[in-house]
Amino acid sequence: MSSRTHEQAAITAIDLNLPEEVQFCRKCVVSNQRPSSTVEFKNVNRKTAIHFDEDGICSACRYHELKDNEIDWPAREKELVALLDRHRRDDGHYDVIVPGSGGKDSMYVSHVLKYKYGMHPLTVTWPPNMYTDIGRVNFDAWLDDGFDNLSIRPNPAVHRRLTREAFLNLLHPFQPFILGQKQVGPKTALRYGVKLVMYGESQAEGGTNIAEAFEPAMDRGYYSVPESDRTRIHLGGLGYDELLAAGFERADLACYLPPAREAIETANIEVHHMGYYHKWRPQDMYYFAVENCGFTPNPERTEGTYSKYASLDDKIDGFHYFTTFVKFGIGRATYEAAQEIRNHHLTREEGVALVRRYDGEFPKKYFADFLNYIDIDEDTFWRTIDSFRSPHLWAKDGNDWTLRHQVV
Repeated sequence: MSSRTHEQAAITAIDLNLPEEVQFCRKCVVSNQRPSSTVEFKNVNRKTAIHFDEDGICSACRYHELKDNEIDWPAREKELVALLDRHRRDDGHYDVIVPGSGGKDSMYVSHVLKYKYGMHPLTVTWPPNMYTDIGRVNFDAWLDDGFDNLSIRPNPAVHRRLTREAFLNLLHPFQPFILGQKQVGPKTALRYGVKLVMYGESQAEGGTNIAEAFEPAMDRGYYSVPESDRTRIHLGGLGYDELLAAGFERADLACYLPPAREAIETANIEVHHMGYYHKWRPQDMYYFAVENCGFTPNPERTEGTYSKYASLDDKIDGFHYFTTFVKFGIGRATYEAAQEIRNHHLTREEGVALVRRYDGEFPKKYFADFLNYIDIDEDTFWRTIDSFRSPHLWAKDGNDWTLRHQVV
């Protein structure tokens, strides 16, 4: 069923839409290989990518300079209060949708909306592929903090098949999950007659869509498309018609289709990020969630990085970051060190040392679970991995692969 075969030539920088010359930011540890964020629809081009200026500084670092020095956060909070007052209800109905799975960010957003600003949130979850033990503990703690929750779980057999295709064809095992996660908030708002959706961190934090730092509402083109375009979706590297030909039912795919733009506009639904209104620092959200919401960090260092508090709930998390390391030379430690440097929790020198020590560490803890989940063997896993190593990033010596460029 897969559209890509292992006999094909290795992926190149051109295939991945990456610069062939690798450049590292002079302030943090990210490189210009940072992947773009792309809506997966044919003929809908909404790519955004990290940019470097003439001084060799990435757009994420430049945004954080604005965040530290120029944005008037008290004024932003007044904007938030005005927004919430406009949507606040006193008839017993939910007045804001908060998507999440019980991580530090969704705990923070839902808690402050309810207990600081007096809103009535409905939390909604597109569940992880495979809950970790700590992820389930935190999900239960989130709801125990005082929230109703709607969990929209796709057909597990279908989701596993789509995840398998996404791994084999795109080396992106999180793609089906990400599509569902992105759309679950607006879709739930439509279903429940709620006009406000509040996510946590915006893309401006990572430097891939700086416009979100200056526009309070998310562009509807990011999460909805015209009704006539809904079946242009590409999922797992396969088009909608290809998926139907491969045996998927239309009903199986409905939960992955984006909401229709016309329906969103008629219902006047707005999607916002709390990161526009509150100065967003992930470590601060972690401490808040521990102190106020019952959040529990990992009991041990997370594979591929040095931290214990981010992306803990899914056994596939580690393979998502390992595959970004293979395709882009950017692993989990790079993502985390970069944001902690920008937020003044690490020096660049400390970040470089952590990246060189932990980036690309193989997530062995759940390897057997992952292979079983997507129904492949270990040989297929490694052949697929190696077929996505672009020669502008990787060199092979015998059986060993090494990155051609590392942050210094």
